[in-house]
Amino acid sequence: MTGAGETGQPKSGRRYVDDGLRREDLTEGRINELIRESDQSGLLQILPEAEREASRRETLARHDRTQDLWIFGYGSLMWNPAFHHAEAGGARIFGYHRRFCMWMPMGRGSPERPGMMLALQRGGSCHGRALRIPAAQVEAETRIVWRREMIAGGYCPTWVRAEYGDRSVRALTFVANPLYPRYDGGVPLKDTVRAIATAEGRLGRCRDYLHNLVMHLDDLGIADGQMHQLYKMVEAHAD
Repeated sequence: MTGAGETGQPKSGRRYVDDGLRREDLTEGRINELIRESDQSGLLQILPEAEREASRRETLARHDRTQDLWIFGYGSLMWNPAFHHAEAGGARIFGYHRRFCMWMPMGRGSPERPGMMLALQRGGSCHGRALRIPAAQVEAETRIVWRREMIAGGYCPTWVRAEYGDRSVRALTFVANPLYPRYDGGVPLKDTVRAIATAEGRLGRCRDYLHNLVMHLDDLGIADGQMHQLYKMVEAHAD
């Protein structure tokens, strides 16, 4: 069984930057603290527990509870999922691609210098990582997944087909919610570069998130040209 909060270092010898997120942070008590903090700051609207739970149950109603559940990760779920899983490996989905398209004034950004986070948008394909949750643990572990991915409603839980080795598996992933107030699918490249290069918040620098992503793509043998090119531009801007 792969441990939660998995942050194994890359095969290349280069190191991931710790993003400060742990399984123990993803409790309802901590989420309630975030709700109070966000209400005071007005920076982020946190979904109440009842709304998150309704989303989780509606999504899992389309899953056979006797079967294992696959999660497709394309961002930090690849290197720090925070949920228990029994198997993981490189995978690919079609019909979506990854893009930095969500402004974040907290976490890896601030109100003065908001960061940007990844989401899936329609079109193309995306290489990432498939993680398998055993059937007996789906109920408990998806609660962690929802606290991690659905805290503010920026994503829509979506079922996809993922190529995993010589198999095709039905997997759950999280696609950009176009109705989310901080979603922006048309950010010019120069603005994306500047935001990622300069933003920093409680969870660290936004550029470190991109650093971890590119290293993990490299370790999986994934040549994601757009993310690698963005990484070079961010590094040049930061220097």
